[in-house]
Amino acid sequence: MQRSKNDVWVGMFVLLGAVAILFLALQSANLLSLNFQKTYMVTAKFDNIGGLKPKAAVKSAGVVVGRVEDIAFDDKSFQARVTLALEDRYVFPKDSSLKILTSGLLGDQYLGIEAGADDKNLAKGDVISSTQSAVVLENLISQFLYSKAAEPAAPETSK
Repeated sequence: MQRSKNDVWVGMFVLLGAVAILFLALQSANLLSLNFQKTYMVTAKFDNIGGLKPKAAVKSAGVVVGRVEDIAFDDKSFQARVTLALEDRYVFPKDSSLKILTSGLLGDQYLGIEAGADDKNLAKGDVISSTQSAVVLENLISQFLYSKAAEPAAPETSK
């Protein structure tokens, strides 16, 4: 009887540990967000979103103020349309701007929102027009290489 009681306790402890590891894995991959705050949706268009994914953080001054809800391609403007779910407790002026930024060594991308100076605030359904696309490393490297190739060779000096 005592051995079977210990087996039950050990089994419950192992099960609790497995649930905790699963929770941490989902939380670190941004697949689980326990947020019960009310949100309002705004959209923005970008020329290039790089590796931005749904559920990515929207941060202002380093504080998470919302999440990326949806990413779609707009076949009229040939741009990526990003829908954001911003928490109701955070309000931003209508002329706020968005940038796609990279955090950490792993290169997770998130949206950074910089507040503007307009008197009116963003509301549900508004479109943020001032956006800055993601920096694509391959484009930077190719620009650097082409600019180096276009430079005239330095004259050799003889001594």
